[in-house]
Amino acid sequence: MASIARCLLRTGQTTAKVVSREYLNNARSLSSLADLPETHSMLQKSCRDFVDNELMPIAAKLDKEHLYPKDIIKKMGELGLMAVDVPHEEGGTGLDYLAYAIAMEEISRGCASTGCIMSVNNSLYLGPINKWATAAQKEVFQEPFLHGDRVGCFGLSEPGNGSDAGAASTTARLDGDSWVLNGTKAWITNGYEAEAAVVFATTDKSKKHKGISAFIVPKPVPGLSLGKKEDKLGIKATSTCYLIFEDCRIPRENLLGEEGFGFKIAMQTLDAGRIGIAGQGLGIAQAAFECAIDYAQKRMAFGSPISKMQTVQSKLADMALQIESSRLLTYKAALLKDAGKPFSKEAAMAKLAASEAATFCSHQAIQILGGMGYVTDMPAERHYRDARITEIYEGTSEIQRLVIAGSLLKEYHSS
Repeated sequence: MASIARCLLRTGQTTAKVVSREYLNNARSLSSLADLPETHSMLQKSCRDFVDNELMPIAAKLDKEHLYPKDIIKKMGELGLMAVDVPHEEGGTGLDYLAYAIAMEEISRGCASTGCIMSVNNSLYLGPINKWATAAQKEVFQEPFLHGDRVGCFGLSEPGNGSDAGAASTTARLDGDSWVLNGTKAWITNGYEAEAAVVFATTDKSKKHKGISAFIVPKPVPGLSLGKKEDKLGIKATSTCYLIFEDCRIPRENLLGEEGFGFKIAMQTLDAGRIGIAGQGLGIAQAAFECAIDYAQKRMAFGSPISKMQTVQSKLADMALQIESSRLLTYKAALLKDAGKPFSKEAAMAKLAASEAATFCSHQAIQILGGMGYVTDMPAERHYRDARITEIYEGTSEIQRLVIAGSLLKEYHSS
């Protein structure tokens, strides 16, 4: 299977990051963001073809039987989708965050579980590894995770501090040439399949959030056990579990970045990751919309397709409005990141808008389908279940509003 990366980078040294940066600088209005550069249009089409031909036909089975899509992830790795923005010279695909957001939407349109696995490996695992790891660390913990053979996970949340990332009760103490970790991390996506984890632990309680450090933990390793696989409402083809550390020893050199930099690494990682989750939300919303509009054109009532009914048309219009609005916010956040400009507020806006669009559109899709929307013969109910988590992980909708408001207040205070 030909690599998307090779196809998109075949034109000399021009990379998607350069294209995206120029694209943002030349943009005069948000409406101009609707026309994608050629590189990104090619990526979108390639991903859509892959989803339609290989992923969508098995998505219901993956969900119903809680099957981790190992073969699909391997194929996605071969296509370059498991390390989208890792530099090409380091073995990654070498594209940008606009490309990542587009790919996340298309993959999630076919299967939100697969999109979630892709998101964790790209944003939450490889993101901090690529930015903060040493060359020696990258050789062990980045290179083998680029092509779908292995995936990583991200250990930040804990049973008692989901949104309070600065209150890590998991501890790490230095003992000779080893760090010794104790504590529990909760809601870890890819927990069972991952072969390494980026884990955050307190190294100096007196410094509060400035006393948190980040570590790269191989899996399996003595002292690390996994909790039960959670039986979840949605994204059922992913494994979610606790990581339980009991005197877990890892080498001293597995510290990621500098001691005390953990909170900074976590926040920067989540800012970028929210663009990916926005893409996932968009994919779910788009899938729900496509399901609804297709059904509305085929379902007959009172002698005409229900798409002729004004109430149904109103629902479709509202769905399309939320999707397009969220997509433009997502593209803007990605473009700002690619241009090296501040993007935290925009990433929070994109994640908030797209996740709420996913919930809204999947709800409206079921309403349009009626009884058929409530049964597993149609994918509408799966989209509805999958959508709900997008308003929770990588920062709840309430946290996104706090991030947005905090940014706005700083902007107006400084003006």
